Amino acid sequence: MPSSERTPVSVGGQLYVVATPIGNLDDLTERARQVLAKADLVAAEDTRHSGRLLQHLGLNKQMLALHDHNERARVSQVLDALSKGQSVALVSDAGTPLISDPGYILVREARAAGYPVSPIPGACALVAALSAAGLPTDQFLFAGFLPAKRVGRKSALEGFRHQPATLVFYESPHRITDFMEDLIEVMGGDRECVLGRELTKAFETFYAGPAGKVLSELQADPHGSKGEFVVMIRGSEDSPGAEASVDADKLLAMLVKELPVKKAARIVADVCGLGKNELYQRALEMKEG
Repeated sequence: MPSSERTPVSVGGQLYVVATPIGNLDDLTERARQVLAKADLVAAEDTRHSGRLLQHLGLNKQMLALHDHNERARVSQVLDALSKGQSVALVSDAGTPLISDPGYILVREARAAGYPVSPIPGACALVAALSAAGLPTDQFLFAGFLPAKRVGRKSALEGFRHQPATLVFYESPHRITDFMEDLIEVMGGDRECVLGRELTKAFETFYAGPAGKVLSELQADPHGSKGEFVVMIRGSEDSPGAEASVDADKLLAMLVKELPVKKAARIVADVCGLGKNELYQRALEMKEG
């Protein structure tokens, strides 16, 4: 689209999926400002957190908390607002909604009900990190957060071990050291990786090199246990057919013990190249059994 063309900001009966800054408030786009200013309702992952952003913009908006634990219950309230011709802006704590954040159920239900859903693009931690990592980006596989418990996390990493695409994960500061130790155990200390920490913020840092070296640098950094992380791992250089040896049922059975059924099925689908719907049904059977 030529730079002179701008998509108009409409109001009424429309859901906007609005990307917000991941750190630096100057990264909020002008279009996002306009949409937030015109929205009748802001559905936010954390109303206190997003309230500070709105206050920074000089906006006083009706807000609705919509997060992982109440999304299904809130959908009817958002659809009711849309039915009255109101415009609703969906935001997460930081970055693009639905990217390891709530919103999938709402977007799906809004579309099913016939309401237009419009993305307002902007900051996204995984894209920002990849753009500066120096790893191949012609193919990458994003798996969000891996299981918090070591058994589940190591099982997931084992499933990804032979993937040729660059792997991308999110990780919290209190688990990053455990993540790196598990990565080294499963994929080896020589596997190239890049960690992006506190992206766009004052202490933005990238750690890059063999996994063993990266872990040492992370542990030596007094700020290494602070901030959110994007973990990027160079894909496997094994033979193209190596990943076919992954036992889908075995991996699914291990992940179902640690993760919600839908996420376990998605990870196995990505690893094994199988259909998500079929894996979801198999995972349900495992869970119920």
